[in-house]
Amino acid sequence: MNGTTVSRRTFGRLVGAAGAGALGAGALAAAPAAAAPQTWSASGTAVAALRSFDDTMKSYMLARGISAGQLAVTYRGRLVLARGYGNNSPQLIQPTSLFRVASLSKSLTAAAIVRLAQDGRLSLGDPVGKFVDLTPPAGQSVDPRLGQVTLWRLLQHTGGWDRDATNFDPLFKDRIIARALGVPMELRHADVIRFMSGQPLLHDPGATVSYSNYGYLLAGRVVEAVTGMPYETYVKQTLLAPLGVTRMANGWTIARHSGEVGYQSQYTGTTVLDDSGATVAAPYGTFSMRLHDANGGWIASAVDMVRWASAFDAGSTLLNSTSLSRIWAVPQPTGVNSNGWYYGLGWAVRPVSGGTGRNTWHTGSLPGNYSLLVRTYDGMSWAALFNQRDDESGLGYGEIDPLLWQAARAVTSWPTHNFWSKYYA
Repeated sequence: MNGTTVSRRTFGRLVGAAGAGALGAGALAAAPAAAAPQTWSASGTAVAALRSFDDTMKSYMLARGISAGQLAVTYRGRLVLARGYGNNSPQLIQPTSLFRVASLSKSLTAAAIVRLAQDGRLSLGDPVGKFVDLTPPAGQSVDPRLGQVTLWRLLQHTGGWDRDATNFDPLFKDRIIARALGVPMELRHADVIRFMSGQPLLHDPGATVSYSNYGYLLAGRVVEAVTGMPYETYVKQTLLAPLGVTRMANGWTIARHSGEVGYQSQYTGTTVLDDSGATVAAPYGTFSMRLHDANGGWIASAVDMVRWASAFDAGSTLLNSTSLSRIWAVPQPTGVNSNGWYYGLGWAVRPVSGGTGRNTWHTGSLPGNYSLLVRTYDGMSWAALFNQRDDESGLGYGEIDPLLWQAARAVTSWPTHNFWSKYYA
């Protein structure tokens, strides 16, 4: 499926699915599931006027047997709701508990590149090969079109790679890449880049939108090449610290950060962390969080994600008006697709209100998590995070998107309080 033709509903499966290849590759098998009584808990301040959001999260989680969830909502710049939800959870889920956010990470990576352009350290028209070594394996040649893959095209998913045409997302083909290169697992970024530098592009750069985790892996390496810092360090220091966000970090594959939830899946698969061939729980080793840092590796709370989303509300020293205009720019020549939206820089964008406003969003999905971040044209935002993306019910996880829109429309009077000071100094 071409990224320019998917519907708004299926965008959660395409644009947010950092880990779509893991299940699609047939490498994972269902694990036995044990039924457990459902004991519901909620933390954070309940807000009567916003009960529709609590009710939505509860019914959604109970129907799917999700043990941990989180929701944060802002209205006209104010944090009006911050909740943690537990369903037979072994730990109390707080509004500040940390979850993997998968492809919500892309907005951070795109903003890092745009900020470097704002600071005059690169141009979005620069080819990625100016910063990253694209030498292919010995005996293989580089597609001559690779020199046309600019930073604009990386971030707008128009670099020329097409995982849907080939069923090949290199972020989930660790074993194939390791064997081709004769290197051990766990792979490094440089291994994936060397392998992919010997693969032909499927499209002329700029001609077709096709969601590419690999493009964002490359963007993370550009950040490192330009700044001389680890990707995570630059994002924390330059983008998150000015907002007072200190909890966010790149997640780990096996170990958990302090305050991080555990992840669930009905599937198991073969580890990509070494060559042992061991069978592991799907969220813990069937993909490498180290590889996914820039395209899907961040952990955060829902309040952190709406705090991050607030950086895109108006121009500031963090991202000035020129930078924001670049982030929301319509990709050329592909333009707005037939379903009325396009991919900007790290965000999906739908022009609304006669073209004078925009709804922007992203979803994220890996074995063991599902996430959604939405900004609306009329001053709302919300982030919903969950610690699984599959269960035996067969219900869709992308349904949380229309359900939260319904919850927002059910609010008859928005509260005037502001909870930001509870979570940020």
